Amino acid sequence: MASDRSAQQGNSQARVLVASNRGPVSYSKADDGSLSVKRGGGGLVSGLSAISAESSEGAAGNAGDGGTVWVCAALGDGDREAARRFAGRLDPADTGGQSVRMLEIPADVFSDAYNGVANSVLWFVNHLLYQTPLEPSFDTEFERQWAAYERYNEAFAEALAEEAAENATVMVQDYHLTLVPARLRRLRPDLRIGHFSHTPWAPPDYYRMLPDAVAGQVLRGILGADRAAFLTRRWAGAFADCCERLLGASTRTDEATGELHVTLEGRTTRLGVHGLGADAEFLRERANREDVYERIAALREEIGRGPDGKARRALVRVDRTELSKNIVRGLHAYRRLLDDRPEWRERVVHLALAYPSRQDLAVYRDYMAEVSRVADEINSAHGTESWTPVVLFLKDDFARSLAAYRLADVALVNPIRDGMNLVAKEVPVVSDEGCALVLSREAGAYEELGEDAIVVNPYDIADTARALHEGLSMEHAERTERTRRLASAATALPPTRWFLDQLHAL
Repeated sequence: MASDRSAQQGNSQARVLVASNRGPVSYSKADDGSLSVKRGGGGLVSGLSAISAESSEGAAGNAGDGGTVWVCAALGDGDREAARRFAGRLDPADTGGQSVRMLEIPADVFSDAYNGVANSVLWFVNHLLYQTPLEPSFDTEFERQWAAYERYNEAFAEALAEEAAENATVMVQDYHLTLVPARLRRLRPDLRIGHFSHTPWAPPDYYRMLPDAVAGQVLRGILGADRAAFLTRRWAGAFADCCERLLGASTRTDEATGELHVTLEGRTTRLGVHGLGADAEFLRERANREDVYERIAALREEIGRGPDGKARRALVRVDRTELSKNIVRGLHAYRRLLDDRPEWRERVVHLALAYPSRQDLAVYRDYMAEVSRVADEINSAHGTESWTPVVLFLKDDFARSLAAYRLADVALVNPIRDGMNLVAKEVPVVSDEGCALVLSREAGAYEELGEDAIVVNPYDIADTARALHEGLSMEHAERTERTRRLASAATALPPTRWFLDQLHAL
């Protein structure tokens, strides 16, 4: 590990840096050895583009003195090959002109850090997903994986230290990189460091399920930032509570800003809240392309018409098959609706778009199989020759997702726990005729959308079935007015503004 700050800075120029596990591009390698590149989307990509534009005008503090750099990890063999060929600094022709440093983390270290710790431990703790009679069990295998997580975070800290100009601003993203802020501060105390958590945060009694040393390292790692930000006040408060209970930190609320301040061993970290919104301009433009219209026609065919000749209602969900999304209970609630409210039989179709997620983990493969099993069970119990109650899609297709958004009469968003849940925000933005939103009170989006949604306890099947009936029965005028208000709230802080607000707060 380098320790001389001037040596670490070297030829560094970046005034603004972003660090995240996944970068803006991914590479795949063909049999002939050639590489092809695919650009990603989402809030980080558009947010960094906004930062780059503003930095070039000198509007981001000192950012005008230099450029921006995105530091990310090589996720697969194609990425690792690209990192080798380009000596870690990707060709701007591949990245849309962005400066990207891709770290060639050894495959075994990456797997242990990403799958063994980030996705199988930190994600589970913060989403309250453990079946505690059986799990977790932190033994020698976890200790080995935790050591890899430490090496992975150290690689990021060292790369950021090398890339950053004097007094630069660094924005570290999510649970993959919780140790980076403190490690980077030791290497470069001149930097302004922020950390953003895209997940919920567990309350102290659940969080302390982690081994004491690990729990402390994660908290102290994030407290190495000048400012740690969260999607909701609830998650920020839970983090502060963990710091108080586990580390003995003191907390207070700043009367001028309303921000929580956490002080540990004489150093204070501010806690910010930034609720990521939907990108209305992008969504509305993308939802009116030809491929979306083609899928609208196909979905209308799937939905069909009821015995009365009228188009059936569309109950829509769009999710990755993550354990936190609660897809299985949503299906059980739909079955309860059909059992208890026979008037809806043959008059509604549940379009369930459940796309693959983390299929390299057995528990996710098992969950996806259970989704399919329950959907088949409902169709066997209630289906007729002319009506399939559940139409299940298991292949990722963004155009089809947008088509489903536009057609939805009711959208079901019932996660056990979510940092935000952008689906809840995206549906109202592109809905054609207005859509009733059935929303879990455990989604981060509840804080902003709860007033105009039909709110449910995600564990209560009967309550969710009742909410589905309410949504399907809602008068068109009320549904339209609620959708208008939901769309306004959902787009209040679009990705570019969300990113820039954090930058300015640092």
